[in-house]
Amino acid sequence: MTSQASSPSDEAGLETIRAVLPARSTVHAWIRASRGGTPGRLTAHVDGDAAGAVETSNSDEFEFRPMTLERGGETAFSYDPATTEISVLYAFLEPRVLEEGVRLLHVRPANAAPEVPGGYHFRPPFGWMNDPNGFGRFGGKPHLFYQHYPHSLRWNNMHWGHAVSEDYLRWTHLPIFLFPSDELVARANGRGGAFSGSAIALPGAEAGLRIFFTEHMKDREPEEQVQFTAISRDLVTVETADLILPTRPAGLGLTTDFRDPYVFPGPDGKWKMLLGTRDREGGVILLYETDDPAAAAGWTFLGTLHRENRFGMTAAECPCMLPLDGPANDPATRWALIFGLLTSRDPATGRRNMTLATIGRFDGRSFSVEFEQELDFGTDAYAFQAFVDEGGPVGIAWLANWTDISREIDMPTAMTLPRRLALQSGALITPPVSGVESLRQRQLDAKGFLDGRTVDLASGSVEILLNLRQAGNAFRLDLEHPEATVTVQLNDDGLSIPFSVANAKASPRYIAAGARPSTIRIFLDAGSIEIFADDGRWTGTKRLPGFKGVSAVRLTAPEGNIIAAEIWQLGL
Repeated sequence: MTSQASSPSDEAGLETIRAVLPARSTVHAWIRASRGGTPGRLTAHVDGDAAGAVETSNSDEFEFRPMTLERGGETAFSYDPATTEISVLYAFLEPRVLEEGVRLLHVRPANAAPEVPGGYHFRPPFGWMNDPNGFGRFGGKPHLFYQHYPHSLRWNNMHWGHAVSEDYLRWTHLPIFLFPSDELVARANGRGGAFSGSAIALPGAEAGLRIFFTEHMKDREPEEQVQFTAISRDLVTVETADLILPTRPAGLGLTTDFRDPYVFPGPDGKWKMLLGTRDREGGVILLYETDDPAAAAGWTFLGTLHRENRFGMTAAECPCMLPLDGPANDPATRWALIFGLLTSRDPATGRRNMTLATIGRFDGRSFSVEFEQELDFGTDAYAFQAFVDEGGPVGIAWLANWTDISREIDMPTAMTLPRRLALQSGALITPPVSGVESLRQRQLDAKGFLDGRTVDLASGSVEILLNLRQAGNAFRLDLEHPEATVTVQLNDDGLSIPFSVANAKASPRYIAAGARPSTIRIFLDAGSIEIFADDGRWTGTKRLPGFKGVSAVRLTAPEGNIIAAEIWQLGL
């Protein structure tokens, strides 16, 4: 649960944040001293009686300070803005936090999430977000962790945010899960932190999960990036992490890139781990394994699983691997190996930071590729992470691209719609999870749309469905957006998203060359467009600037090309 309390100034010059909280509430606060030499201090009163206080002398970075309120009632948190800054303040009840989530009491304007009425994509309650981490089902529910910096809308020292869901669409925000080391917290300016990783369930009947993550520390010698593991028994708090891989493999000419551990059960019953890196030729994916049933220790390097040299000296990162069409231990099962290519550039289209999906056989030690395809022709479904759920493989990605990121400009982002993965007619398909139909609130009149008239889309949170008379029949959708020129187009060249913004350099060509779909499903939301053609055989995702929606749409097509259309208003 989230809410924001007002913070009026009192007569003593103190800022006060007020909320009615139950007894035994846990409060998480991040505070910073406003000026050196004078400690920052936050005090709590319940029904006028002192209930606790936290403080810090750090004037460089916000520091985490928890407190517990023994009594419940009218609660006032007070601080002197001349000496103290409060970045984030939230409260929760530990016994019910997985069901109720956190109650957000205060954020600063600098890290407040944008208001997105009607938005249905996952976004953090405050701060910066990038890669999904630890995506999986734990305690019977899907959990999503993510790269997170709580204190501004720009990348900085990495934490892991956390949320839980029943259906992959409606998320409950949980306490921040993983923090940078104390050494990193003491320094600001993006020196590193808890980088990306994965999670597995604890073995047997034991509740909880085990996470794997990269710790990055800029300029650390000899390794900037090392791998840690830690467990959580309650799915909310994490125990002390243990170092499991302190060095890169020697003798391979690898750069200091060594990150994003993805752990999964192999076909031989052993735990496997993928790590991304690069050498002088291109991206490299490393394979490790352990005989430890708990995956806690004993990791050994098996060798290079895969490499990609076609796009320059690019780092392979955020690798994931999972069986697609059968059980892991069946030699006939095909596996998907999916990974991002940081700094890659497609010379034919100018697109950057692409994500590739390679399909083949995996025996636990070697991977034999049968075919490959690009995961998303829009390239803004990055750091894709997937796992095999009860109904089959499902994954999610960061709805952004590093080429858009600026250290000078705030850029709040979202996650893509969660997607299923399957093999169909010799290709990997990635349609949205079936529950997206539950987002439909009302159907808009599509007659004027089919007649070529401009249709108002209100909040811009809509789903558009098109059925073509024949595969590849041409059409064009022009979308009205306040900050970009956006089109969806199908012609003899393929399916594309012509896109440009004012005063920008030439935009890449976002195209699935040669695509000839029969059905098109388009999801529009504030800040994004996602296209699923022929049940996700071709998928295109593009982040739109700002967090304003597409306000109107107009369809142009030769007579008879479109035989049916639907437009649905969507919302949570």
